[in-house]
Amino acid sequence: MIRAIVSGAVGQMGSRIIDIISKTSGVELVGALERKGHPAIGLDIGAIHGVRNHSVIISDDLEKLIPNADVLIEFTQPEATLQHLEVVARQGVAMVVGTTGFSEEEKKKALSLAQKIPCVMAPNMSVGVNLLYWVLDYVARVMGEDYDVEIVEIHHNRKKDAPSGTALRMAEVIANARGQKLDQVAVYSRNGYVGEREKGEIGVQSVRLGDSIGEHFVFFGGVGERLEFSHRVSNRDNFAKGAVRAAQWIVGKKKGLYDMLDVLGISKGTSK
Repeated sequence: MIRAIVSGAVGQMGSRIIDIISKTSGVELVGALERKGHPAIGLDIGAIHGVRNHSVIISDDLEKLIPNADVLIEFTQPEATLQHLEVVARQGVAMVVGTTGFSEEEKKKALSLAQKIPCVMAPNMSVGVNLLYWVLDYVARVMGEDYDVEIVEIHHNRKKDAPSGTALRMAEVIANARGQKLDQVAVYSRNGYVGEREKGEIGVQSVRLGDSIGEHFVFFGGVGERLEFSHRVSNRDNFAKGAVRAAQWIVGKKKGLYDMLDVLGISKGTSK
């Protein structure tokens, strides 16, 4: 039985992960973590989410929870995630990280800490999106810089980071496949007299409206044709299922950083 702690346990993603754990054999919830001062601290997470087979008191002290766990599942904010990575790295417990919105400095620190433990880190844990990463890699290698690339992402009006982690990962995959550095070719907004589009640019545009959970569109435009890819999310359960699947997979693995392609058993670099 894999013993899991869920961070951000009362939040939207945390609640869905806890529900999926309750329906998954071989995984047990042993800890529910929330930020200090959260009004739910001290309450029973099972009672809050209406999950009968969870009787776990919500805590703000990861240090006390870690000794009883095999893995921490984390979908919160960058600052909290870095703090939790430091705790987990000291204890040698596995971790699944789906947090997005890291600054470049925060991302470097997170990646460094993640190398000290078995860790799955991915901005999106749905099966469909991760298959799409693989497809985009293949397509970008074949089409090269002769095709313009634009990525558009749509999320709800409460999302704090932009572009989404998924859109940025798509852009990274395409840039890497074309032998580019994303920070040199990415264009995140256009306004005014910007001139002609530069060859090799990768446009990434963000839309925030209503309650959209997540929609991503990737366009490859050439002379006389356009290839389009899209992924739409109707609920958060696909993310939660992916996170729990990653938690089951990562426990017992060697120290190091993994992603969802590893979890899914999809070979990397097969398009090279």
